[in-house]
Amino acid sequence: MTEIDDVDRQLLRMLREDGRRTFSEMAPEVGLSIAAVKRRVDRLRVSGVITGFSAQIDHSKLGWGIEAFVELTYTGTTPVGEIVRTAYKAPEVQAVFTIAGDPDALVHVRVRDIEHLQQVIDGLRRSGQVTGTKTLMVLGSWTRDS
Repeated sequence: MTEIDDVDRQLLRMLREDGRRTFSEMAPEVGLSIAAVKRRVDRLRVSGVITGFSAQIDHSKLGWGIEAFVELTYTGTTPVGEIVRTAYKAPEVQAVFTIAGDPDALVHVRVRDIEHLQQVIDGLRRSGQVTGTKTLMVLGSWTRDS
């Protein structure tokens, strides 16, 4: 496990807010030189703490403004790999979480409208060995910065 300090946490927070932020922008905020910030970010990347950089997308501006989580229950003999495969085939699926207990998986989906959501759920029900679903609509969200 990589040990990080408060400065590393600040750098991670700043990069999470804006992955394109430059070392020269971050340096004065953490009280280090540009070279020291670069070394710290490089260390966080090499150690696997930072796994990549990505763009934050407003899906509603692309017409995919409805977000939901679908709980999936499978037959008791379904292997985890099959659970993931049956769910991630749909392009609307953003993430698949296999979980302990009942249900077996939690699937994060983004869709255009309620009719589209119904089509996605119907497709999930027909795939693999799904024995039940429960859908939870997202009304709002909050994400921890670090």
